[in-house]
Amino acid sequence: MRICGGIFGGRTFYPPANNWPTRPTTEIARQALFNILDNIIDFSDSSALDLFGGTGAHTYEMVSRGCKKVTYVDKFKPATLFVKKVLEQLDSENSVKVVLSDYKQFVLTDPGKYDYIFAGPPYPLKEIPLIPDLIFDANKLMENGLFVLEHHQAHQFQTHEYFAQCRNYGQTHFSFFKRNI
Repeated sequence: MRICGGIFGGRTFYPPANNWPTRPTTEIARQALFNILDNIIDFSDSSALDLFGGTGAHTYEMVSRGCKKVTYVDKFKPATLFVKKVLEQLDSENSVKVVLSDYKQFVLTDPGKYDYIFAGPPYPLKEIPLIPDLIFDANKLMENGLFVLEHHQAHQFQTHEYFAQCRNYGQTHFSFFKRNI
């Protein structure tokens, strides 16, 4: 996997994902998402949350763009250990808090608020339609914060109260949510 942009753009990392319960976002979809985000978020002055962090690809992209307050959350311990190792290689371990936790437990117990939240859950997860409400009911976004949910085309969020837009890249869909639309 390759980091698409920022100071670490072009750097590669090799997760042992063949036997992991993760589904990394394709590089093309990730690059397209960050092309959008780079125009609306100043990562150097933002706090970010990467739920269902998996291989850490989104975390590395945010750190590469100058984000110094990233929280990475995943319930799969080998993934958290791998992410810590990559962050050490990038000399960025002080920019990221790595948390071993279930996403729901974390959202409901973490007191933090974030400028940007990304959630890339496993596509078969039955609770995907409930994740936007979980984020907004727990008041996890800062004022004018942005929440992006990666999902399969089977899920539609256009009628959600805080839905802003959806971008599609093949089978990958990114729904954007903002409290202040």
